Amino acid sequence: MEVGSREVCKAAIEIALTDTREDENRLKDKHSERGIRSVAIDFGSEFNSAVPKILERAVVAAKRENVISSTHAEEGAVAGAAHEALQQIINKCVGLNLGGKIGIARYGSHISVSVFFAIGLLNLNDIAIGMGHRAV
Repeated sequence: MEVGSREVCKAAIEIALTDTREDENRLKDKHSERGIRSVAIDFGSEFNSAVPKILERAVVAAKRENVISSTHAEEGAVAGAAHEALQQIINKCVGLNLGGKIGIARYGSHISVSVFFAIGLLNLNDIAIGMGHRAV
């Protein structure tokens, strides 16, 4: 099966939905068998201060796990895809807390970032997922 943008986006969503580190590692191995590199990052914060932290953590994690190299274009692609994913859920987030996971996947020139968050106060949460894709 050919791997394209759809499969890379699906991989980013899958890893963002994992519950444990063990699940993440199993899924990373499964993705790796298809040539897809992936990583997940747990995240929680108040939304208004979260955007720069999310972008930074996504880039740092992608470099740390060799999903991308340290080039300006690849770092910018991850930051841009993460920003796009956040733009899709921003209306639900303003002024509230969010917690969940960021998933990043790459195959060749395709880079995808998925954010999967519970958004709200205390236990009164809504759930949202956003997806961004870039080509390098």
